[in-house]
Amino acid sequence: MRVDLFDFDLPAESIALRPADPRDSARMLVLPAGEDRLEDRHVRDLPHLLRPGDALVVNDARVIRARLHGYRHREGTKAQIEATLIEQRSPSSWQAMARPAKKLAVGDRLSFGWTPTECPSANPSLEAEVEARGEAGEVTLAFDRSGSALEEAIQACGSIPLPPYIATRRAPDLRDESDYQTLFAAQPGAVAAPTAGLHFTPELLRSVEAAKISLHRLTLQVGAGTFLPVRAQDTRDHVMHAEYCSLSKETAEALNEIKGRGGRIVAVGTTALRCLESAACASGRLEPFQAKTDIFITPGYRFRVVDALMTNFHLPRSTLFMLVCAFGGLDRLKAAYAHAVRQGYRFYSYGDATLLFRT
Repeated sequence: MRVDLFDFDLPAESIALRPADPRDSARMLVLPAGEDRLEDRHVRDLPHLLRPGDALVVNDARVIRARLHGYRHREGTKAQIEATLIEQRSPSSWQAMARPAKKLAVGDRLSFGWTPTECPSANPSLEAEVEARGEAGEVTLAFDRSGSALEEAIQACGSIPLPPYIATRRAPDLRDESDYQTLFAAQPGAVAAPTAGLHFTPELLRSVEAAKISLHRLTLQVGAGTFLPVRAQDTRDHVMHAEYCSLSKETAEALNEIKGRGGRIVAVGTTALRCLESAACASGRLEPFQAKTDIFITPGYRFRVVDALMTNFHLPRSTLFMLVCAFGGLDRLKAAYAHAVRQGYRFYSYGDATLLFRT
């Protein structure tokens, strides 16, 4: 399909810079199955929009402090550098996006500073060497430690990697440390939040339980590729980024049982949907899954297991907007997004939600 079919205009003032408070007070645009009408609701209404016996599936990935600030050292000189980790390549190396990338060459030594309160005096910095460099600003960094020691150092040195459409308009602060994590965050490794889960509060979870809707967890470690626009002219020419995901045997069996007795599988976020669809057989039965997935869902895809999708509003020409158009229909989603702009809905990671039911 032509990529320009997934374009739309969005005023800058529609982009949310902070989440709703409380989180479940965010607005939610509902697209019922098989109907052209739209419902303007709130996230706190979610239990009343589902049925007893339905299952919510959330992503429990935890965002790491993937944005590192430091210096490049070369021949007695140094220059400021920023690196945002995007994919772990080995226990001691990560691919990262560097700024300014033109200041880096293979073999350069980098040091990323710890804050005085977090750093033991014996370890003044986290160091890395530029192992490889790409043409689009990406570099491979080989660090001076590996495994859990590297994870701890990144958490101590780094900061939360807010999406560029927020970070270019305001600096990250302490509020983002909690605002950009979901209630379910448990498995570290994501460099972007599974943002549909940001809307949940303890009160909403109690309402979900009282409505006899079950909650299930999986993991998909969200990568920075989730923010990238599709630069190809046709979706057939786009190379999808791969992300690690995990669906346990116990969760797969529980969801199969729910589906078998007529319950609906409701994915909380496109990441949960991508993991579920990657783990589903052609028959729709879920199997345990622990691997990377590069599933690219565009209109025409035949969904195997997911019946409803709760998700945020996505970027034009993005793979995520293509996915929701595949789920709810291209013309229908473009009309819904136009309605959302007119009605003042808030867009993107800290914005409002949609709830789509598949026909």
